[in-house]
Amino acid sequence: MPDTHLTPTAPGGGLVPAPLSIDGPGRGTVRLGVDTALAAGPGTEDTARWLRDTLGAAFGLPLPPGSGTTPDTLALALDPALPPEGYRLAADARWGVRITGGGPAGVFWGAQTLRQLLGPHAFRRAPLAPGCPAVLPEQTIEDGPRFAWRGMLLDVARHFLPKDGVLRTLDLLAAHKLNVLHLHLTDDQGWRIEIRRYPKLTEIGAWRERTKLGHRASPLWDERPHGGYYTQDDLREIVAYAAQRHITVVPEIDIPGHSQAAIAAYPELGNTDVIDTTSLKVWDTWGVNPNVLAPTDTTLRFYEHVLDEVLGLFPSPFVHIGGDECPKDQWRASATARARIAELSLADEDGLQSWFIRHFDRWLTGRGRRLIGWDEILEGGLAPGAAVSSWRGYAGGIAAAKSGHDVVMCPEQQVYLDHRQHASPDEPVPIGFVRTLEDVYRFEPVPPELTAEQAAHVLGTQANVWTEVMDSQQRLDYQVFPRLAAFAEVAWSRLPAPAARDYQHFTRRMAAHYTRLDALGVGYRPPGGPLPWQKRPGVLGRPIDGAPPNV
Repeated sequence: MPDTHLTPTAPGGGLVPAPLSIDGPGRGTVRLGVDTALAAGPGTEDTARWLRDTLGAAFGLPLPPGSGTTPDTLALALDPALPPEGYRLAADARWGVRITGGGPAGVFWGAQTLRQLLGPHAFRRAPLAPGCPAVLPEQTIEDGPRFAWRGMLLDVARHFLPKDGVLRTLDLLAAHKLNVLHLHLTDDQGWRIEIRRYPKLTEIGAWRERTKLGHRASPLWDERPHGGYYTQDDLREIVAYAAQRHITVVPEIDIPGHSQAAIAAYPELGNTDVIDTTSLKVWDTWGVNPNVLAPTDTTLRFYEHVLDEVLGLFPSPFVHIGGDECPKDQWRASATARARIAELSLADEDGLQSWFIRHFDRWLTGRGRRLIGWDEILEGGLAPGAAVSSWRGYAGGIAAAKSGHDVVMCPEQQVYLDHRQHASPDEPVPIGFVRTLEDVYRFEPVPPELTAEQAAHVLGTQANVWTEVMDSQQRLDYQVFPRLAAFAEVAWSRLPAPAARDYQHFTRRMAAHYTRLDALGVGYRPPGGPLPWQKRPGVLGRPIDGAPPNV
């Protein structure tokens, strides 16, 4: 498969993310009609079902099973000569459409490209009119991803997103050829996963009495209780739905910081010799919380039991354990913590955090899984085999890659989608640096100072969606889109260096992509700024002026 860049003159105009190469169109068109058969080779069954559910519904096509020998055929097949996620899509009026993938995922990504080629009608759930045509130009597309990890973090702990919203998110990730959903399930403000051994985690930990509106310095409160959680059957459904779309769901269970919701449910998990943990409630505001887990055997056993159930729900090879923003003040004041430091011959309280991480690294490794955590897990020595989500900038990821550890690049200065999209005061609840669509398009996940061997440890990249100021599906849509489309191209396509990227060509393709998002009902930020109902006047944010540091 050629490793080429899509040039501004390449045909096939509106595809996002950009494919490796397009031959044609221009020779003619291919029409999918009521007589079109769907020939699904071995290993392509999931994609065949998806095509019937989506294109079949959008155009009113039955897509009956076929042999692939008739001229009017949509054929799916595997070819191990292609990369596992690579595909070839060939459309010819003489025989129809053939999608060949190196593996089942490659066939599915090829089907996503076919959907885009058929126009915005293909993204609707029913035909707009009887006989609505499904037509695409004759062409051949060769394609495959740059990175194996192309992800988005969805924070459902700060503001709960009901199950249907998560399923919708998975569809939107798949439409952009993203293949990892990092599901942030626990934090100070809520516990969102049913753990049957510890029912108070959801009976108490899933609900807070009220919620800060906007930044933590805001005087405004939403006095309604807020919360919710996913049952284990909900999560099985989410994981299965994701798997059908070749998306891995990576669960995050925060240890040892960001844990007040768990301590509110089970006070013995906190530093009981420092504070009255029975007085703690699920936190109703934002920021870094001082109430962290106690370094006791009781805590270790509790979270081992939690993770036992997590592993039964999520087949992901990676389990995220947080490890970030863990203040050490309570440990410094705790006789129990000081005794643990002496017992383990640790240098200080920073060593306790490393001890927590190393314990669960060994525990997960013994069960055939891998630990991944935020870049603070580098402090005190990185656990063998652990991978790093580099969020505070590039530095943590660079250090990890240079020491032989795998990395997912997600620097907050570049790809935190809760950050504002424009400097205008009309931006709703403005947080952080200005990160425009073009800024995201020019993000480069691999720092130039890494050698080729070190760069091979960059598994990929991820955009993070933290929901402190996103309290509805409408707010999520506005913050995430259209920037996720630019991020998806960065993660999938083999783009030139950031300064050499043709942003104008991307915006021309986005003109077509906006019509797809419209058909999907996505409330994205329009290029001209927020619509009246997308603004949030009077809700305090925390904008940061100037260009973000490259750290």
